[in-house]
Formats: sequence, structure tokens, C-alpha cells
Amino acid sequence: MAIGIDPTVDFAFKRLLGNPEHTAITVHFLNAVFGGTPQITQVEILNPIFDQETPDDKLAILDVKATDDQGRWFNIEMQTTTHAGLRQWLAFYAASLYVGQMRSGDLYNALRPAISICVIDALLFPSVPDLHLDFRMRNCRHGLVLTDDIQIHFLELPKYNPEMHSVADATPLEKWAYFFRFASQLTPEEIGGQLADLEFSEAAGVLEMIAQSPHEREMYEARLKFERDQEWRLSAARNEGIEQGIERGIERGEYTGQIRLLQRLLGLPESQSGELAAFGIDQLRNLFTQLQTQWGDRR
Repeated sequence: MAIGIDPTVDFAFKRLLGNPEHTAITVHFLNAVFGGTPQITQVEILNPIFDQETPDDKLAILDVKATDDQGRWFNIEMQTTTHAGLRQWLAFYAASLYVGQMRSGDLYNALRPAISICVIDALLFPSVPDLHLDFRMRNCRHGLVLTDDIQIHFLELPKYNPEMHSVADATPLEKWAYFFRFASQLTPEEIGGQLADLEFSEAAGVLEMIAQSPHEREMYEARLKFERDQEWRLSAARNEGIEQGIERGIERGEYTGQIRLLQRLLGLPESQSGELAAFGIDQLRNLFTQLQTQWGDRR
């Protein structure tokens, strides 16, 4: 029987990659992202999932924060859709990891690289075919490197098509894309047969544990429902923004829709269309930024 647990649901995602009892899975994933150079042999999970007790705690932080034996700091998260500010969101968290290392009396050259990794089940950069996109601080004209200390990586799952790229010949990162996309439809035996590395069998075991444990399954289903509801709200807000954009310009409409969505998600009084219509574009931008920061703090 197929496992039936989708590893792109962030509860399952964190059970896989943010679990102190299964750090071999995290090590394997990170080595796949970075090509195993330098080889990572250990990670420490900084925010394990075990502090989430009830399925009602829907706004618990479900990204993964970790350090490796090279001293690098990681923020790893799963996104099932694109949304306004996602790129800035990831840059903010990478910068936060970087700045957060500093203590009184520390020297700047003691800072270690801070890296955001976003596995996304959507296309954020559809104009390029690359499954993995790696962003660092470079001079565009001369290719000079300022620093590699702040990095943002995207793994866009829809770009991996097993019909065009055989799983048997896939790179480690392509195998992870295959796992994230299709593991829920496979049995543990099929996963072990197609993805020979032991870490994938271990990952299948984690998904099985979620499926078989009533408490874990309840947590998973609650989070899945929350994600679907959130996706519906985002879709409704985009539609609302488009409708308003026809009358007042697309940019104003997008800001208005996103502002009202964030107010709903934060439990704040929702601004009426007439109120926001009186705002200038700079006021809308500032309000959107404030609300986006509050939403980020809630995560």
C-alpha cells in the first residue's frame, strides 16, 4: 500500500529534515544540495519539532534550523506556492541567521555562512530549466565575489520530470526532487528499490510512522488542512487584487489584496476597500511591509 503521506506538507517535511533522531536524512539532503563539497558528516537541529504538542497549534514554526560540522547555519523550508515577498522573506531569514550569531565582543571574521534553502512545489523562475538555483553576493559586471557568507538556494520541484530524466541516472538532488514529488504514491519497498541510498529508506520509514501513529496523523492532517485553507485565501486575495487592479492599476490591486489577506491571517481588523483606495502607493507599500514583518514573526 502507498504511504499516503505527502512530504511537501511542512509537518512531514520537518519530521524528515528537522528530526534529531534522523539527522542522517538531513546530512544526505544537504550534501545533495551542495554536491558533497565539502562533505557534511554531522548536523545539529536547532529547532526540533517536538515542542509542538497539539494540532491546533497551526502557526508553529515548521521550517528547519540547523548547523553543520563546517560551522554553517541553515534555514530549510518547504513552500507549496509562490507568494509576494517570498524572495525577500528568505533573504531576511538568511540575514537573521547571519546577524544572530554575533555576541558582544565577537569579531566579524568569526561569522559563519548563513544559508536559506527553499524547496518549492511551484515555479518561481520559470524562464530557466535549472532544478537548483543558487544565489550569492556577486558583482554582476565582473563576476567578483564579495562573500559567500549569505546564500539563498531554491529547489523547484516541478522542474524534475522522471519521464525525461530516469531515476536510475538521477543525481542525488534529482532523487530528492523525485522523493518529494512522488513518495506519497509509493510503497516503502518501491522507494527503497528506486532510490537505493539507505537515507531514502529511512525517510520512507519516517513517513510511515506519521501514517501509522494516530497522534502524528492528526497533526499532519491538521497542518494539511491549514495549508489548503491558506492557499485558498491567497488565491482569493490574488483574484481580488486583480479585480481592483483593473480599476486602479495592477500594482495597487496586488498590494490591496495582499494587505487584506495578511490582516485576515493575523486576526486584525480588515481594511475596507474605500480606506485603502485613499492611500498612496508608498503608504500601501509601507503598510504591506509592516504586516509582512508581523506575519514573519508569527512563523
